[in-house]
Amino acid sequence: METPRKAIVLSSGGLDSTTVMAIAKSEGYDIYSLSFSYGQRHSAELDAANRVADTIGVKKHLVINVDMRLIGGSALTDDIAVPKDRNESDMAGEIPVTYVPARNTIFLSYALGWAEAVGAPDIFIGVNAVDYSGYPDCRHEFIAAFEALANLDTKAGVE
Repeated sequence: METPRKAIVLSSGGLDSTTVMAIAKSEGYDIYSLSFSYGQRHSAELDAANRVADTIGVKKHLVINVDMRLIGGSALTDDIAVPKDRNESDMAGEIPVTYVPARNTIFLSYALGWAEAVGAPDIFIGVNAVDYSGYPDCRHEFIAAFEALANLDTKAGVE
């Protein structure tokens, strides 16, 4: 019997990360689910991430505390009002105040470290490039650049 490949799957508990986790599971991966308590204003997503991990049957679900409130600059972690009912032209025209500076870079860096530690050759992140709401760290170019970095930055990539 072939040993399943391991994968780190970033899980916010939202639709995109849950979908990508289900895809990874359907492709036969052993899932190591990674979530973050980063000082966000609510715990609903983390509660959902725990339920998703239980439902999908991950090997391990890790929640890492990273206090992004210390950095600030986002309506999700700072004392900035969260906008309601933005229209499409507003979303297309600017990076919203709900963007958390470098959040996916930080999360993917942790995922990369954990992938090396558990011997997982793959990392999955559920970002939606079509409906990315102006977040620069959800674009295809960002994901491709991080993949290139991962291949230069890791023992597995170098060897």
